[in-house]
Amino acid sequence: MSGHWQAEVAQGQRFEFGSNWALFLRRLDEKRIRAAEDSLKELLDLSSLAGRTFLDAGSGSGLFSLAASRLGAAVISFDYDPASVACTSHLRNSIAADDASWTVLEGSVLDQSFLESLGRFDVVYSWGVLHHTGRMWDAVAAVSGRVAPGGLFALALYNTQPLFTPVWKHIKRLYCAAPKPGRLAIAGSWAGICAVRSLAADLLRLRNPLARYTANASLRGMSFWRDVVDWVGGYPFETATPDEVARFLGERGFDPVNVRSVGGRLGCNEFLFRRREQA
Repeated sequence: MSGHWQAEVAQGQRFEFGSNWALFLRRLDEKRIRAAEDSLKELLDLSSLAGRTFLDAGSGSGLFSLAASRLGAAVISFDYDPASVACTSHLRNSIAADDASWTVLEGSVLDQSFLESLGRFDVVYSWGVLHHTGRMWDAVAAVSGRVAPGGLFALALYNTQPLFTPVWKHIKRLYCAAPKPGRLAIAGSWAGICAVRSLAADLLRLRNPLARYTANASLRGMSFWRDVVDWVGGYPFETATPDEVARFLGERGFDPVNVRSVGGRLGCNEFLFRRREQA
């Protein structure tokens, strides 16, 4: 499987998410871990995951697998990117080495046999992952099948912007195919645009321009620069509207519990679904 991934990277068809996550982990501290735990509890509306099984489909850095483990869940984490698998394994081995209920694997959300071998779970979590597979709807269908009846499915998918989505797809494809100087130029340009836009918004609202970066660093994401690189390089790239996601999963036995839409803006729509008991 890693050979297929390496070929896609070499052909400029896939972003190296794991390499970016490895740099993020250098700055991981207890504050970020606790913030991830709080974020997960708020998302799922649960104070504990004790006695529950948790599948992290596309574990990335492994931060939210760690959060689920610390909240009491029996966790299986997997990722398609070998560097992301290494990140998650490193996090498990360095912080939760004694946790026999946390397993880290390499696998693809598009490998049906692999997924079926994992069984079903009380909570399936796939945050900002399935839109990077190149077959988003197949991936959503496959991963949703791992949710046990009555279980929860938490996911985030890029929002469709009719005007800008095709533009961003081109930029991301260009980034992945470009040599290092070209990548730095693309990421630097977007970082500058974000910084100027944020500065103007903060000054208009009489806010401290540095506060947003301090706050963001302690929540879900990476540092400002790592986040920029992740965004401009994130290819493959697909999008969906909230209605499309709700309809697709509704037809597969899921009811929405909570939907956080970005409206017409850039970013991810966030979803929490519950699988019907009879599903």
